[in-house]
Amino acid sequence: MRDLILLVGNPNAGKSTLFNRLTHGHARVGNWHGVTVDALTGRIGTADPPLSVVDLPGVYDGQGSSLEERFSADYIRSHRDAALLFVSECAALGRMGELLSAFAGDGRAAMLVLTKRRRFERMGGRVDCKELSKKLGIPVLFAEDPSLPSAVGSLRDAPPSEVSVSDMGGAFTPARTELSRIDRILLHGVWGSLIFAALLVLVFFLTFGRGMPGELCKGCVEDFFGTTLGAAAEGISSPVLKSLVRDGLLAGLGSVLSFLPQIALLELFLILLEESGLMARLAVLADGALSAVGLSGRAVFSLLMGFGCTAAAVTTTRGLDDKEVQRRVILSLPYLPCSAKLPVFLTLSASFFGEPFLAVLLLYAMGAALAVITALLLKRESRPLAMELAPLQFPRPLFTAKSLLFQLKQFIIKVSTVVLAFFLVSWFLSSFDATFTLCEAEDSMLADLCSGLSFLFAPVGMSDWRIAYAALSGLIAKENVAGAIAMFYGTFPFGRESAFAFAVFLLTCSPCVSAISASAREVGIRRALLYAAVQTGSALLLSYITYFCLVGGAMTLVLLAVVLLAFLLAVGPIREKIHRRRTDHPQTIYRRDLPAGVTLSAHAAPVAGRAHQRQARGERSSARRRR
Repeated sequence: MRDLILLVGNPNAGKSTLFNRLTHGHARVGNWHGVTVDALTGRIGTADPPLSVVDLPGVYDGQGSSLEERFSADYIRSHRDAALLFVSECAALGRMGELLSAFAGDGRAAMLVLTKRRRFERMGGRVDCKELSKKLGIPVLFAEDPSLPSAVGSLRDAPPSEVSVSDMGGAFTPARTELSRIDRILLHGVWGSLIFAALLVLVFFLTFGRGMPGELCKGCVEDFFGTTLGAAAEGISSPVLKSLVRDGLLAGLGSVLSFLPQIALLELFLILLEESGLMARLAVLADGALSAVGLSGRAVFSLLMGFGCTAAAVTTTRGLDDKEVQRRVILSLPYLPCSAKLPVFLTLSASFFGEPFLAVLLLYAMGAALAVITALLLKRESRPLAMELAPLQFPRPLFTAKSLLFQLKQFIIKVSTVVLAFFLVSWFLSSFDATFTLCEAEDSMLADLCSGLSFLFAPVGMSDWRIAYAALSGLIAKENVAGAIAMFYGTFPFGRESAFAFAVFLLTCSPCVSAISASAREVGIRRALLYAAVQTGSALLLSYITYFCLVGGAMTLVLLAVVLLAFLLAVGPIREKIHRRRTDHPQTIYRRDLPAGVTLSAHAAPVAGRAHQRQARGERSSARRRR
């Protein structure tokens, strides 16, 4: 009797949708590669003993070409007692032979479920499940079949399958495959780029433009916290409680929650991209440009997710081709402004731009440019893009609403827990001295603890421990920075040069603790901490340079551009020279050190050669010691 069923299939086959149906769960689904990047486990029904089902990342064959595919292949091989529930969309049935042979041909209990039947039949395709079941030797059902849950439950006691992957003639007629007129436009190099750029500008304008829905809703939330609740707080008789409510809760939480409508609009845009299938088209369209910086179109999924949440984007990098590409994307992601940085940018933008739409658009463009430059400096040759191009569809209203509410709920939970705890601690430390007497912030315990940090932003005209404390608080959650500024100052009190330099620091510094933790799971704790330290140090340096350029004028900017151009021109030949020494002539360098009869391929020669050189050096050292 089995207690585990594994969902196996190509990416974008509908495994997560089937998982939700069988388990009544709420796993995230989407029609682009990388939605499922780990094993999701749920329980089928209330059977005793329980029957569990595991949703695995998509895989094309028994080896796997990406990190998530290799994870799935290893997971299947390590659970030899589990039954296999293969999932394939009808149009991709012809490609399932290799997957069935790799995993179902070793005597496991197996079943095949076919999805996306209606569109397949509209395109002229046909599948006869009974005939196909006879040819393959395993049960075959459509996903819409009402008997599917009971059939899946019968896998618990099913005998091992005798799978025969042979000719499917008579049971399977392929559908017509051709690009639609819309796809030809969206995938066109010029028209597609213009359409996606126009969509992005439209979303930013609706979110941040003056008089637009995002800005109007933000004003309503600010009035509620500042006017309605603020007036009620003035009537509190206790000075300590009044300070807590007015200066701690309303100033901090109110400033962060006022940006909820604008965050909602940006999240809605990302959800619509995913749900409609436009995300996959954008990946194909961007593949050429990203290949020029050593990435691939598949990285678009992670990069766009970075505008929502850096930690979630880091997790999706498991869908990339190899570890080196994953590391480069993880290094680039912190420069893409996540939704948590949005409240800070809007708080600072009033100091250096009268129009918040233009200010935020500038900072987002700068972040995207820095991410590209980071990938370019670490450029390696990338693999060609291979992915499923899901059909375009109208976003499902109920699913879109549920996804948006889930994202907003996560933001509110974060604000009401981590951010609230931070504000309460900050208010307490900044309102009482060492004798626990109510005092001004300059005489508080927090001032004593953080006075030594004022030098950090002194070069950008802000020699104040409050600013340093606000910046460091962003390592916990970036929303803390906007709340700390509102709590300590109300409005940002320094000049436009300092405001823009501080915004550049927050744009380029290390992400929050959650993102660092996600990076540690992917690349290791030491590498993740190294990335965070380097990004924070370079962010300070970049903020200093920005301030000096703004204060010094055009000549300082021209001088900096010349230095940067010289560096970029020099770094290529230097890296090429180092790379050539190791790989261009491996036989000349290493073959003389190899034992007789050993041959090496061009890719293995440098590694094996270095290992043999270390062994040779050890033998020579031993000989010297014997002499």
